[in-house]
Amino acid sequence: MTNIQTVSGNDADTSSTASGSIAENAVYRKITLRLVPLLFLAYLLAFLDRINVGYAKLQMSADLGFSEAVYGLGAGIFFISYLLFEVPSNLWLERIGVRITLLRIMVLWGLVSASTMLVQTPEQFYFVRLLLGICEAGFFPGIILYLTYWFPSSRRGKVTGQFMFAIPVAGIIGGPLSGWIMSSMDGVSGLHGWQWMFLIEGLPTVLLGCLCYVLLANRPSEAKWLSASEKQVVITAMERDADPSVSNGHVGALSKMRLALSDYRVWLLAFIYFTTACANYTFTFWLPTIIKGLGVTSVSHIGMYSAIPYVFAALGVLFVSASSDKRKERRWHVGGSLILGAIGLATTPFLNNSLMATLLVLSFVGFFQFGAGIAYWAIPSTYLNKATAAVGIGLVSSIGVIGGFVSPALLGFIKDLTGSLDNGIFTIALLMLAGGLAILVALPARAVRVGTEP
Repeated sequence: MTNIQTVSGNDADTSSTASGSIAENAVYRKITLRLVPLLFLAYLLAFLDRINVGYAKLQMSADLGFSEAVYGLGAGIFFISYLLFEVPSNLWLERIGVRITLLRIMVLWGLVSASTMLVQTPEQFYFVRLLLGICEAGFFPGIILYLTYWFPSSRRGKVTGQFMFAIPVAGIIGGPLSGWIMSSMDGVSGLHGWQWMFLIEGLPTVLLGCLCYVLLANRPSEAKWLSASEKQVVITAMERDADPSVSNGHVGALSKMRLALSDYRVWLLAFIYFTTACANYTFTFWLPTIIKGLGVTSVSHIGMYSAIPYVFAALGVLFVSASSDKRKERRWHVGGSLILGAIGLATTPFLNNSLMATLLVLSFVGFFQFGAGIAYWAIPSTYLNKATAAVGIGLVSSIGVIGGFVSPALLGFIKDLTGSLDNGIFTIALLMLAGGLAILVALPARAVRVGTEP
């Protein structure tokens, strides 16, 4: 009888646990459906804003007389102001919430992006790109921080991948869309195609920023679309995920900054992100130029061909993120993918300017490069000290995103100097290799496993 009661008690516990898990899954499905589509669209527009300057270059440089170095510096200088204002924006988000933060960021960046159509001189190009960096600063690390308010670490890898899936989708859509706008609207109302492209692709961001303000909630406790019991499910999940070693006492902004700057983990993660940023923005800013250099002269055809590597990048994001979550492992998924991408990128100068061979290899590179870049962002929020996560994530993003300045500026300088991108491509491949080795050698496996405390 005792045994039967014991078994029945265990069955009841198991049933309770199972039903609790089912209830939690249902709540998080509801939260995901509410948050992720909006955040996905917002990041898609953000990345579309990053890549469209690469297509604009195909007409803008000739129309305005910009050299490769002018373009490379202008494309990359965006990240200087972005870097300077990223951490303050993340600290402000903690104080005023994500709704007002996204409204401010998206309305301003949409207007400034559209105003790029008015650029006529290199100095104006630099100014608009710097202003765009100021306006957009804080968007990406703010969303990464925002997800930590809703999702425990065991669920964060998947939802981060869903949000950041916007990157390759923006490439798939952005190339053909930008190419079509530039080729079909060139000369309409006396404007160049690239001017129409900036206007048409910039203004929707303003509208989406207003929509995010209306539909998002700053935290689960403020979500009117969650019942009291559903909010409790989230609270329980987040308490279970909390690090008991972290004090709940108030820590000032300057203290958080000092703690984060003295944490070696911040600098290690920043270096790794720097290498992935160099790789990603080489793709972002120079893919249209690479394809044009293979003998493709039509802007619309360049846009269509550029979508092919991004299709494989999208597959890489899905595969690497899903595999990382399934196996509860981050280090080899990110580091190994970076190394494979580096090897592929280093082979592209030896393909004898073959369009099909280059597209094939770039598709291989995109698969692993973007797969690593997306899976990487599940690491900082788990690996860093939770007491300074907001500042730490902002610093990692700010320091690492310097790669977005270095890679386009470096490749533009090398292209003007040598007439070829080959040496620049070798340099980026070496950086990717260094990032992959750093994550495999320096990050302890236990610290970046899903659901494992650092």
